[in-house]
Amino acid sequence: MSETRTEPPGAVRTLVLLRHGETTWNAEHRIQGQVDSELSPAGLAQAAAVAPGLAALRPAAVWSSDLQRAAVTAAHVADAAGLQVRTDARLREFALGERERVTHADYAERWPDEYVDFVTGRWSSVPGAETLEQVRARTEACLEELADTLEPGGLAVAVAHGAALRVAVEALVAGTASEPSAYSGMTNCGYAVLRERHLRRPGEPRWRLLAYNRTADGGA
Repeated sequence: MSETRTEPPGAVRTLVLLRHGETTWNAEHRIQGQVDSELSPAGLAQAAAVAPGLAALRPAAVWSSDLQRAAVTAAHVADAAGLQVRTDARLREFALGERERVTHADYAERWPDEYVDFVTGRWSSVPGAETLEQVRARTEACLEELADTLEPGGLAVAVAHGAALRVAVEALVAGTASEPSAYSGMTNCGYAVLRERHLRRPGEPRWRLLAYNRTADGGA
């Protein structure tokens, strides 16, 4: 099967997909979804630690979920890179319906069977939750739009949320959506690096995964 040349070597685009820092609700083991929780002191420190390394990649743009835990994390990166953050609601976390604000302990006690589904990534069991395909459609569209703003060889950072990023990475690098996800969750301020393929067969995804859950201290 013939291959299609997409860009000259060295001119391919790169996306860095960063999860936000720890929130007060992460620390309380509370379900967030699209509730607008704030970064904890540890989360602020994580954002400050990851920002210089990402700024050194010379991003041309920093986009973020409009939820403050992502937007504040993104602001650290943008400030270090001399950029402004553009927020986009398409990068939000899964909406988790009736289970937002519930602690993990309460969830496990009150709805034990559903909780097993939840912690193993089968979120379709959550009453009122956004569907996998809805999250895939909005995150994938946003990130492709971001990539298309870049000049050949350019790099952009997008800051979002753990579950939404799992879905986005799988969609972009494999063209699939799995429940449970094919990917584990990233740690707070962990990030993935995706790069355009230089040569692509017909029907092959645009992106390949270079790193997943990389951290400021060199983890993963």
